[in-house]
Amino acid sequence: MKGKNSAHVAALYGMLIALAFVLSFVETLIPISLGVPGVKLGLANLVTVVGLYTVGAGGTVIVSLLRIVLTGFTFGNLFAMLYSLGGWSLSLLLMVLCRKTNWMGTTGTSILGGVGHNIGQVCVAALVVRQAGVFYYLPMLLIAGTAAGLVIGILGGMIISRIQDFIKKMQ
Repeated sequence: MKGKNSAHVAALYGMLIALAFVLSFVETLIPISLGVPGVKLGLANLVTVVGLYTVGAGGTVIVSLLRIVLTGFTFGNLFAMLYSLGGWSLSLLLMVLCRKTNWMGTTGTSILGGVGHNIGQVCVAALVVRQAGVFYYLPMLLIAGTAAGLVIGILGGMIISRIQDFIKKMQ
């Protein structure tokens, strides 16, 4: 957000962090059981997708990292935070590259992020438990990540198109 003072930027990032935090909490209230541990809707990733297309990669990294740490301490444990950070790092890397190259639209970027998140989490899990057997879960996680990424990407695209004029005025 070029041209705005630091108080404006801090307030915007604070609102994005709060929104992502609330969406993470809402997600804990929704019971999903597909027989595979770690399957979630990824509602907070809506903020990540919208952030990439509105405030840019730098701001999105800050917002997402703070959200993971806050939700990890509030709703999870150290291992949950470690898995989230592993998934987040690969997911965000892929999404930032996709966004910078304009390789895909919002939905494709989100799907790539969902799939990347699951691959990153499984790799961290394999390192933590020191068993390659965790990769057995990967096909189901990839299906879930694709579906969640599709939904989040569609919703993110709708939000971006509706707030695009407002964001342009703020820049």
